[in-house]
Amino acid sequence: MEFLTDNLAPIMFINLIVFLLLGFPVTFTLSAIGILYGLVAIELGMMQPALFQALPQRVFGIVENDTLLAVPFFTLMGLIFERSGMAEDLLETIGQLFGPLRGGLAIAVVLVGAMLAATTGVVSASVISMGLISLPIMLRYGYDRRLATGVIAASGTLSQIIPPSIVLIILADQLGRSIGDMYRGAMLPGLLLTAVYILYIVVMSYIKPKSAPALPPEAR
Repeated sequence: MEFLTDNLAPIMFINLIVFLLLGFPVTFTLSAIGILYGLVAIELGMMQPALFQALPQRVFGIVENDTLLAVPFFTLMGLIFERSGMAEDLLETIGQLFGPLRGGLAIAVVLVGAMLAATTGVVSASVISMGLISLPIMLRYGYDRRLATGVIAASGTLSQIIPPSIVLIILADQLGRSIGDMYRGAMLPGLLLTAVYILYIVVMSYIKPKSAPALPPEAR
């Protein structure tokens, strides 16, 4: 019993990972683990039962929060953008534009990632779109695997900082600040990060030309 009391948080985390690996939905896993270990904590005297009485108020408070309404709508917009094929068309167009340059495809991936970030605000939508669409193309034309996968992962994370970002919406709600202020503060760092990624690709393409070749004429 003393071991359980001292290590309740690590045990809870391990159980969470196990349930996720078994394929249970994230929503139900988080809620079930929270309630289960909340009851265990009450039995061990680590938590007061009165905290469970505040659970309905907490749930309705989140549902009635106008700020958080943007989260499911941005997620839906990102999925529509991905499933409709517009992301693929956008990548193909920008790829044709930068194709004659060394590392042009990688630059196109970063720019499209930034545009997807500005329209979806969801990391998964950006990374999945870029991974499924651009990775086979980059590998087909001789791009280094590490550079190709790194560019896709890095460009996908731009959706965390380039407005509209779901993370910024949640931070604004938790900090009690205006979403507009959060967006204004994140815009310049997001654009600078995009520029740094492009600069890195340009430098790498000239240091190691074989890692990021230009598209052949027939592919342009």
